[in-house]
Amino acid sequence: MIIAIHSRDVTAEEALAEALGREISMAEGLTAEPGGTVVAHWNRLDHYTDEDETWSSATWAGHLADPSLEHPLASGPDGDRRAILHVTAHMHPLDRELNQAEWSEIGHRIARVTGIATPGDDGAGRWIAVQGQPGRLDVIANLIRLDGTWSAQPRRLLQTLVAEAREIEADLLLYSSLRRDSAHQGPAPVLEHVVSPRVPTATGPLAGILRQLAAEQSGPIAAVRQLVEDVGRQAAALPDNQTEAAAKDLFWAARRLYGLQEQLGEIASRLQPPAAPAALAPARPVQAPATSRVSAR
Repeated sequence: MIIAIHSRDVTAEEALAEALGREISMAEGLTAEPGGTVVAHWNRLDHYTDEDETWSSATWAGHLADPSLEHPLASGPDGDRRAILHVTAHMHPLDRELNQAEWSEIGHRIARVTGIATPGDDGAGRWIAVQGQPGRLDVIANLIRLDGTWSAQPRRLLQTLVAEAREIEADLLLYSSLRRDSAHQGPAPVLEHVVSPRVPTATGPLAGILRQLAAEQSGPIAAVRQLVEDVGRQAAALPDNQTEAAAKDLFWAARRLYGLQEQLGEIASRLQPPAAPAALAPARPVQAPATSRVSAR
């Protein structure tokens, strides 16, 4: 899962249009009902909606921006009046298709860790989670709370979101978490023992070369794979069908490079010379216990 934080804005129109992949209008209706585009929202939305009413995308944008008009003096810690926060979560192209409940959970978790809507907070500001395009979720929020104060956000917002994304991947069993577990796990624990020297063979140098090529983080293939992944992420963030298709191809290429690393690692393991059997430590002679001498008088 790739997290993107967009530049804040004073209105929600551009954010919602980007989330939907098209311009907003008064004619297009977006629903927050099961199966609708709005998969999660703030806890007081029912006070503003009617069961028989369907809001247009333009109405949703206006609803999100209203607190900025109601509280014209509200501003962030740095005096910034741009209160609309827009966060996008891009799924990995190989992730399974999520259901609406899972999309809703992701939206609520993003809203929680960003400080927009923490559990039990009845004064949280307005926010919605939009699932308007395949493989992505957009959370759009107004940082102005109901009482006109500014929502407190984590000092390192991006790092907080990335950490939560890793947790979401693990909890929902998404592809990225499975890959991370296999590709980025730490080295195996080293047991305390005496290592016997390996028996020199002709395959030792070959195995060493393959291990360097197969290094998951520092090898040359890893560097190429990471570069391909970075380009794929940048392509996925662009609002264009061609770049979206290119991003998928790039992620597939990165996956094949990772498969090549795994294959080279397996070959290196087969070529690795076996360790010589450990020599048994010589047994220490058992000394008889010393006997006390009794002096005769």
